[in-house]
Amino acid sequence: MSYKNNIKQRNSSFQGLRSFKDTLPTSVKKVINKKGHIYSETLNNWKYIVGDNLFKICYPKSFKNSNRFGVSTLLVMVKRGHEIDLEYSKKEIMDKMNSFFGYPVVEKLKFISFGDDQNTLYSEKSKQINVTNKKYQNKINDIKNDKIKKSLIELTKVFKQK
Repeated sequence: MSYKNNIKQRNSSFQGLRSFKDTLPTSVKKVINKKGHIYSETLNNWKYIVGDNLFKICYPKSFKNSNRFGVSTLLVMVKRGHEIDLEYSKKEIMDKMNSFFGYPVVEKLKFISFGDDQNTLYSEKSKQINVTNKKYQNKINDIKNDKIKKSLIELTKVFKQK
């Protein structure tokens, strides 16, 4: 009887708890090792990589691994007005990341700025006036259950948009 070496399922079993890494299929492990590992380690150690001052104004958004068309790129979200600070420390961040991983991981940094105005736009949308007719608005206000009242108001907003 011959033994197959290249089967996809593991033959050995463990008693007790297994780590999450051991429960994943081998094809999924390869994908995580290629792309997800670098981004997750960057997120976990971002404060160490950029320092306390830059940690407050920026965070990594995504990581694109290198292929034959492009280089490995880290997208970083930066608060509006602080792009210059990050631009000056770009080389230092890349050097720290490459020394942290032990091999050249990032070849390029891209910055995307964001402002506090995005939060205010969201709050304005949530404070919309009720769009229902006055006749139905009075009936909805008479309902004592808050959850039902809120859901009816949301339902009328959806119908008004259509």
